[in-house]
Amino acid sequence: MKKLISLVLVLAFCLSLCACGGSSGSNSKKTFTVGICQLVQHPALDSATKGFRDALEAAMPGQIVFDEKNASGDTATCATIVNGFVASNVDLILANATPALQAATSATQSIPVLGTSITEYGVALDIQNFNGTVGGNVSGTSDLAPLEQQAAMFDELIPQASKIGILYCSAEANSVYQAKVVKAALESAGKTVTVYTFADSNDVSTVTAQACSENDALYIPTDNTAATSAEAINNVAEPAGIPIICGEESLCAACGIAALSIDYYELGRTTGEMAARILKGESKIAEMPVEYFQNPVKKFNASLCNELGITVPDGYEAME
Repeated sequence: MKKLISLVLVLAFCLSLCACGGSSGSNSKKTFTVGICQLVQHPALDSATKGFRDALEAAMPGQIVFDEKNASGDTATCATIVNGFVASNVDLILANATPALQAATSATQSIPVLGTSITEYGVALDIQNFNGTVGGNVSGTSDLAPLEQQAAMFDELIPQASKIGILYCSAEANSVYQAKVVKAALESAGKTVTVYTFADSNDVSTVTAQACSENDALYIPTDNTAATSAEAINNVAEPAGIPIICGEESLCAACGIAALSIDYYELGRTTGEMAARILKGESKIAEMPVEYFQNPVKKFNASLCNELGITVPDGYEAME
């Protein structure tokens, strides 16, 4: 009888160990599907997506299945993509760029949504008195570099420029926000500032030509439409001898003299690390504040600065 009781106890102990081990193992082996909606193919956004994937795969090796789609710059396509993710019941959505985030937040209030390459969440999601945490099922990372520092670059690089044009796409809410802040900073520094907007890529060249004819220099914020039209902008501004300071490095590499640069790959990695904490159950997305890139770098486009005869002061790093 004693042997029978002992045998039962041993079996019960083994089963309890197996149950514990099985519970841990099933959790660690669970596969998660992550939908990625990227607004448009562009070096900055591409880097953010790659950083996100790399960080999430490193944190949860073999557990992530990505469903990655590109909207080719079309806002309506963003909605189609994220609605497909919701119908498929993915575990998490990455929304890369503001229109993708807006589409994702409209499509679901339950699936976790992380944004990246978003300039200002309060503006993008129409949140009054935004305090840094979106709440609900949304969080992410911001690509906003200090706007007052960007405005100060005009006096550092082209102090003789007294008339500044700000050029952006009127359909991009984050560009409107950046333009407003930079305009105020430039006017406080004694500059005359005029805003020029284009509705889409079709009128970029015409609007750029007008801005160049009426100003000494231009500012372009982080603007997806401008980024995809950078060659057209440069084809007008460079022959006119008009320097452009940009809100983002890859745009600057195509048409600008300088930018206060952030690393979009590292921004994406930060977003991927946030995703891992959510999927592992370590963090609640409703409580996660938006994270920002720390220590942006002043960078300059050496070839265009040489072309326009601009002397770059200390403290700027040449783009590779």
